[in-house]
Amino acid sequence: MKKIIYYFLFVPFCLAAQINESDTLNLRANLSLTGFWQGGNVETLIFRAKSEVSFKPSKKMVFKTMNSYVYQAFGKTKADEDILSLNFLYFNPKRKLYPLVLGFVSTNFRREINLRSLLGVGVTYQVLENKEYWLKFSISSEYEQTKFDKTRFNISEYNGNQSINTFRSTFWVNGKYNLFKKKVIINHEIYFQPSLEQRDNFRWQADVGLELPVWKFLNFKINYRHTFESIVIESQKQEDGMMSFGFTLKSY
Repeated sequence: MKKIIYYFLFVPFCLAAQINESDTLNLRANLSLTGFWQGGNVETLIFRAKSEVSFKPSKKMVFKTMNSYVYQAFGKTKADEDILSLNFLYFNPKRKLYPLVLGFVSTNFRREINLRSLLGVGVTYQVLENKEYWLKFSISSEYEQTKFDKTRFNISEYNGNQSINTFRSTFWVNGKYNLFKKKVIINHEIYFQPSLEQRDNFRWQADVGLELPVWKFLNFKINYRHTFESIVIESQKQEDGMMSFGFTLKSY
């Protein structure tokens, strides 16, 4: 776990405050740390770190990287240790409609996913754009490769395959809203990913955060994430939910 903490301290500061790639600043970054700890008869540890950085390699391009780490342990038994890295390259993001290239890498301890990677292209449409709020819809198409620890699944037709590869389409809804003169901030990232080849292969995730500013560069944060995967290792549940509390550090 120490290596992961170092990673978030020295790699560009995710998703925590929902950085808008069409902002005018050349560099924007934030880091969100949330979690829960309980000792005594039942020891519980939940830790979540999310960082995000966006910068402009040229006037018409913006690169954004979002990285998250989740660790959970109950009674000193590890229940989760997941890494997710989302990387985007946007072209002319100040326009109402603009293209993007994306690449994702992730692992999932509970769902016994050794490595999942996606590479694709897409387009974003800015529905709302304002200093106080923004809302964007995106659609993309990717090729995905997922390698599991086991070869028996809840859907028997996939049994015997340690790797499941497919072309996907992803529908995104991202937004951020400053309410009550920036005393309350709500942000969300919601996506749905169906396979273009396998009707029973799909997933979705909703990540919603509420922030209360404490200082110019520091917000108190409450975050809830809910995920669903249609194909999981045999006997595993398809849905997971997690609520955490902590802080968001910002560079702006």
